[in-house]
Amino acid sequence: MGYMQQIRKGGNMSEQIQKLKEMIDACDNIVFFGGAGVSTESGIPDFRSKDGLYNQHDVRFDQYQPEYLLSHSCLVYEPQVYYEFHRQKMDTRNIEPNDAHKYLAALEKLGKLKGIVTQNIDGLHQKAGSVAVYEIHGSALRNYCMSCGKEYPEDYIFESKEPIPRCSCGGIIRPDITLYEEGLPDDQVDGAIKAISAAEMLIIGGTSLTVYPAASFINYFRGKYLVIINESEISVRAAENTLVIKEKIGKVFRELAGLQGISL
Repeated sequence: MGYMQQIRKGGNMSEQIQKLKEMIDACDNIVFFGGAGVSTESGIPDFRSKDGLYNQHDVRFDQYQPEYLLSHSCLVYEPQVYYEFHRQKMDTRNIEPNDAHKYLAALEKLGKLKGIVTQNIDGLHQKAGSVAVYEIHGSALRNYCMSCGKEYPEDYIFESKEPIPRCSCGGIIRPDITLYEEGLPDDQVDGAIKAISAAEMLIIGGTSLTVYPAASFINYFRGKYLVIINESEISVRAAENTLVIKEKIGKVFRELAGLQGISL
């Protein structure tokens, strides 16, 4: 398989979705690899679009580079800044799954989808009912003490009255997310790579594939069908049968569910 730069869609939307349905019908080992675009219809901004998190102006944080606010350095050297940003921008507790999450959960229940590899930290795949989820950037819904490892509930950091939440041992309580400058969780990475390597079909959706090392995981795919659903063009290694749909992933999955008779 050689690299194909900016693979473009062919045919109209209905033709593409019919082709996608045929691909899914032919497969019993599908893996989904998704990013921030999967959750935008739920009201969670992505990072790099014109309305994304990195382009939102907030006088409290404008002096900082966005990547710094989500970095290990910020957590360690300016924890008060880090936690203020986290509380303001990372609270997804009251956000509900959208049709993209629901469709993938339905596909898993049908026995076709074997795994979801997500770069998101919002927990919406599990909230929609998915079980086989590899959270390679962790989850904002889990917290633990950096000193003793004690776990704390999802509300703890957001509800804490302390600017810097602390454990009973005195250590700082942090969210279980992978920050810039930190390594990805080994168990999630191993599971994700195994799932992608064994997949007959890989669906990539809602991601620009610009965040590494996560984006490199798709290079482990050796299956037959590759599907890319994203609003902007991305560069990938093409499989034998590659389908590209340049559209919002929620819209695609809604139409696909209707064609398949799946209720969302």
